[in-house]
Amino acid sequence: MTDPLDPSAESVLPQPDQPRAATTKAMPETPASAPGWERAALEKLAFASLHEQRLARRWRTFVRLAWLGFLIVVAWVALSRSGPSKDVSAPHTAVVEIKGEIASDTEASADLLVAALRSAFEDEGALAVVMLINSPGGSPVQAGIINDEIRRLKAKHGKPVYAVVEETCASAAYYIAVAADRIFVDKASIVGSIGVLMDGFGFTGLMEKLGVERRLMTAGENKGFLDPFSPQTERQRVYAQSMLNQIHKQFIDVVKAGRGDRLKETSETFSGLFWSGQQAVQLGLADQFGSLDYVAREVVKAEDLIDYTRRDNVAERLVKRFGAALGEGSVRAIRSSPLIR
Repeated sequence: MTDPLDPSAESVLPQPDQPRAATTKAMPETPASAPGWERAALEKLAFASLHEQRLARRWRTFVRLAWLGFLIVVAWVALSRSGPSKDVSAPHTAVVEIKGEIASDTEASADLLVAALRSAFEDEGALAVVMLINSPGGSPVQAGIINDEIRRLKAKHGKPVYAVVEETCASAAYYIAVAADRIFVDKASIVGSIGVLMDGFGFTGLMEKLGVERRLMTAGENKGFLDPFSPQTERQRVYAQSMLNQIHKQFIDVVKAGRGDRLKETSETFSGLFWSGQQAVQLGLADQFGSLDYVAREVVKAEDLIDYTRRDNVAERLVKRFGAALGEGSVRAIRSSPLIR
């Protein structure tokens, strides 16, 4: 130990005019050496966690509200169908569109068209009902239901019904049109095709060439009738043809009943041929040329048009898709068989 009284020890003592801090080297503070750094880090982590929880909670709330809004819209649409968009108290011409294939799963189904026709007939402001047709045909069953309902509604309400053909009115569409009091066409419209067909394919020859054996077991002699992988017997062919002839006869009777003396029947009238609008007028399959506006203005005398057409809404499409997904296997099996149209 150095003696403070020893003169030789003065050299190591700090001088009066020299700061004491100069004797040690200044060291910068690091985060780890800063006072309370652990607390600051924990606070940051806590705040970050709270922020993430808030964001997650807001997102869940947004998603729930979005789903709630979607369900409200679906419920609202499900409870309402497309209908008249104007005040139906004033005199007007009621319009029902028949477009596309006439089938049970389309917008030209008997279910939707009959509902639209009933609404149009029942409205007191509708002076007449106009069917605006643009269809290549479809199911004779659906067409027969619609034709019968038009006749019933005409007798009940006493209102005239007119058919206005745009591009095409063939087969089942014409089956419906003949229920109208008058049929208006464009000179270039396609009209007619009064016939019935059943289509399918036969692969028996191809299977023999490929060496493929068909193993079909049935309970019932004719259960495999019209199976495309089995040969068709003459008895089966005769039976199918007789059924087609019967449906064709029903079609012919409906046309004759609807057109009456106006029909100028020839050997080709019910052969399945189709004609232009100009030829259709000459043959008595249609009455005269005219558009929808012409009929409303010159025939009905009510230019105000109100559309009563029923269409599938969003909710119905969702339900149908869900049901289609559940029964996809069965539907696929059924649709693989030949269709009558």
